[in-house]
Amino acid sequence: MQPRDVARLGLAPGRAAALAQLVRDVPDYPQPGVMFRDITGLLADGPAFADLVGAFAAAQEPGAVDLVVGMEARGFLLGAPLAVALGVGFVPLRKAGKLPAPTERVAYDLEYGTAELEVRTGSIPAGARVVVVDDVLATGGTAAAAVELVERCGAQVVDVQFLLELDALGGRARLAGRPLTSLWAVPA
Repeated sequence: MQPRDVARLGLAPGRAAALAQLVRDVPDYPQPGVMFRDITGLLADGPAFADLVGAFAAAQEPGAVDLVVGMEARGFLLGAPLAVALGVGFVPLRKAGKLPAPTERVAYDLEYGTAELEVRTGSIPAGARVVVVDDVLATGGTAAAAVELVERCGAQVVDVQFLLELDALGGRARLAGRPLTSLWAVPA
């Protein structure tokens, strides 16, 4: 992994490298040819997790964010503590069918089919300034759908944040023109 926005987020290079060491590569999971990035070690290390959340919070101007939105499921793990650090609310974006009605929903394409994200109607107010958070930016399909769903609610996406960005899969292009923050890039 190579640092991407580490300096802008206020992490010293040595500390960023120590955090990166807590992310484990798991080859051929969940299927042959896939390299899974396991963030469990980073989440399990209290001081490292606190530094990560602090770095993501540092990317935002004080008072410039109204809500943090996290995508199911690892976006919940990163987004909720970020919301606490920023002193704002957290709204989960769920897989279809996980929330009682009424909901807002957006469908999107995956490499292997389609999926849908939902949010409880009224939980993202029009005009809200929102940070969208997830663990990995791969092809960008889920992230683009999350941004679309937030904007459909009438809110403004002020940043889309990721731990890791898999450069070879081109997700950044799907979010072109959006503010984007990622700690590390995984080159092709």
